[in-house]
Amino acid sequence: MTDTPWFDGFERREIRLGTAGAPRHVTLRVGGQALGPVLVLLHGFPQTHVMWQRVAQRLRGAYRLVMPDLRGYGDSPAPADAPRHEQASKRAMASDVVAALDALGVDRFFLCGHDRGGRVAHRLALDFPQRVLKLGVIDIAPTLDMYARTDMDFARAYDHWFHLIQPAPLPEAMIGGAALAYLHAKLGGWGAGGLGHIEPEALAEYERCFCRPEAIHSACEDYRASADIDLEHDRLGRERGEQIACDTLVLWGAKGVVQRFFDPLALWQARCAASVSGQALPAGHFIPEELPTETAAALAGFMRL
Repeated sequence: MTDTPWFDGFERREIRLGTAGAPRHVTLRVGGQALGPVLVLLHGFPQTHVMWQRVAQRLRGAYRLVMPDLRGYGDSPAPADAPRHEQASKRAMASDVVAALDALGVDRFFLCGHDRGGRVAHRLALDFPQRVLKLGVIDIAPTLDMYARTDMDFARAYDHWFHLIQPAPLPEAMIGGAALAYLHAKLGGWGAGGLGHIEPEALAEYERCFCRPEAIHSACEDYRASADIDLEHDRLGRERGEQIACDTLVLWGAKGVVQRFFDPLALWQARCAASVSGQALPAGHFIPEELPTETAAALAGFMRL
């Protein structure tokens, strides 16, 4: 399949959330088969929902696709900061996604997330097990396991995990001093090499959205939450024996950090009460953009009843 015009046939929408005193919204794109099964696609850092464009065009004939900007990313604003970064917790982000789907009249759905979106998807599947038909996670291992594995090699490879969690405003100021260079370094350094895998329209959107002070702060808060309140949620869940209830697909890049340091299938099997399957794909970290055809084929083969 050749690439079609940018999000041709997809509608951009804003779903209002919050209260009258503290209004917020989730920005998303919806398209595909109006009466088809719903597949929700969640993006990661430092991106927005537009990372899914090529995959969405390949899946539009089989699914109704819902692609939100996560809270604090893209055009979905974040609420005010909380003491332990609760406003950026994966639980809060997952609740936003569910609220948006409620507004769209969607009850049950397939769900897949890449990078931070995979962590939101993991939490959503735990907190709303009755809603998720099947789960997919792309190029991540569970957050608690990744932090527990930390050594010098991992810290070098995932330096941003330890830089972004430092108290505000130091990381924000450092990134904001060269925001475009920082963004390009992350997008190019974790991929198969350079920025060639990114569509020009997508790169322009990442630049527009990430290089704003409030967006940089929201990204830092996302990571601060992952090293604080999210770990508490994960530890409590494990103590209670919580597991993902649905079948789960795990995809990861053969050229990436997850491949080097983890056994993602084993780690996700330990977190799931159902079947876990998956494979490494010949890519770096940004698999949906590096290998959109292979990503779409893997999702289409798995996201069915």
